[in-house]
Amino acid sequence: MKYKKIIEGIFLERPNRFIAKVQINGSVETVHVKNTGRCKELLVKGCRIYLEESDNPDRKTKYDLIAVEKKRGDETLLINMDSQIPNACAAEWLKESGLFSENAVIRREVKYGNSRFDIYVEDGAVRAFVEVKGVTLEKEGVVLFPDAPTERGVKHIRELAECLKEGYRAYILFVIQMKGVAVFRPNAETHAEFAAALREAEKAGVKILAVDCKVTPDSIVIDEYIKTEIE
Repeated sequence: MKYKKIIEGIFLERPNRFIAKVQINGSVETVHVKNTGRCKELLVKGCRIYLEESDNPDRKTKYDLIAVEKKRGDETLLINMDSQIPNACAAEWLKESGLFSENAVIRREVKYGNSRFDIYVEDGAVRAFVEVKGVTLEKEGVVLFPDAPTERGVKHIRELAECLKEGYRAYILFVIQMKGVAVFRPNAETHAEFAAALREAEKAGVKILAVDCKVTPDSIVIDEYIKTEIE
């Protein structure tokens, strides 16, 4: 996935979930944050960020904050924090993932029961739902989800497990919005119920997958599977 018109900035502060104050070319701008999560470990005053300039002259904010540089010892991780992009990346990647054939029909945002799952796949006799979760929380090579309690996430996990009873395949795909990580784990410390629901779903037959991404200031693409530790 590619972005257009990318510029650099310096993060100053985040007055609320939706906006940030950023220094761009010596002036302070109010920009839209494309992630309503906490992201406190990412948005640190003085860090370098990357923004996409909008072509819409009627917008209240001219820029979207999409990526950030995070220091990890002597390394610098480039992390995409656009919460809208993982679904698009997953839909693009699924046909070459080996999970389905090249002829698979992939649809986005399909309702099932009381939930709307991110991706629905029909591949011959195979019918499958894929729920996608973007991951930006990293601690010393371990990536964790969620970064805040998510009752909606628990609901989706449980309804995915119900799909199995009606002959569907079910997947939860954690899209790690960075490289340089070793393993994915559910963040039981932040939301124990989510971690428990994920374990129950895996035992029921839901496939739990995690993939990392190659990230540049103006692009993000799914790259490789990484290890998952659900227990």
